[in-house]
Amino acid sequence: MFDIIVVGAGTAGLSAAIYAVRAGKSVLLLEQKNYGGQIINTPQVENYPGIKQISGYDFATNLYEQAIALGAEIEYEKVIKIEQKQGEKQGEKQVVTKDKSYTCKSVILATGSKNRQLGLEREEQLTGAGISYCATCDGIFFRGREVAVVGGGNTAVEDAMFLSNYCSKVYVIHRREGFRGEEKQLEALREKENVEFVLNAVVTDITGEEVLERICVEDTKTGEKRELEVSGLFVAIGQEPENSYFADIIQLDQQGYIVADESCQTNREGIFTAGDCRTKKVRQLATAASDGAVAALAACEYIG
Repeated sequence: MFDIIVVGAGTAGLSAAIYAVRAGKSVLLLEQKNYGGQIINTPQVENYPGIKQISGYDFATNLYEQAIALGAEIEYEKVIKIEQKQGEKQGEKQVVTKDKSYTCKSVILATGSKNRQLGLEREEQLTGAGISYCATCDGIFFRGREVAVVGGGNTAVEDAMFLSNYCSKVYVIHRREGFRGEEKQLEALREKENVEFVLNAVVTDITGEEVLERICVEDTKTGEKRELEVSGLFVAIGQEPENSYFADIIQLDQQGYIVADESCQTNREGIFTAGDCRTKKVRQLATAASDGAVAALAACEYIG
């Protein structure tokens, strides 16, 4: 029996564990892969308050070591179900993995979300070496260089606008003619002299040995191919939350995110959520840590 089980050992989950064990609760972290979440692939973090510069790996490792030193436990297992135990102690939850099941008084879901990838060969190998999924995290490292942004929503438009302030040239690649982003933002982006729109086009190939060197784009109408020599490729085609296993016990929105506001409380009593897996507008390192603290304190209050 644990007081709190945290599903996911990214920034939100580890922050939740730290706050919960400091409040005197027994905590088990369940993580299907490795601790750290997405930030572990970021070469340098420069936008976390109080830390001038740190690698994503070191940041995540510091969080992990802090949580374990305080008394949190961790098991590397994939959670496939959460059940509400019936009977005399109806507040208890059963967290089921592929191999085991654990009982607890409260659950914090911090499963995060994964960036939707282009699905190209060498994409994973070059992630962190030219390929990025967060312009605000990594854009500054491409100051004075040529980069490309892939996507047609608000995130892609905002990323391109942000990068245009630092990079010598920004290609905006979108598979359609029209954008889903806000028109006012698009108008401002079109006025940028160092931004070139590459429309009705998709990225078909990426090349580079140790770092990204160039990309190949193909016109979806004519089939014409074009090579762009860029140092950075920022992929902004959306994210995919991994919450389908919990759809039978908590409310998800149409995109699969856990429905919760800043209180981090789900529609199910005793189940909380934190980080990128929940409905929210801003998904950054600082907001993930904030969610973790809020969810942990709420879970501690629930347990009493």
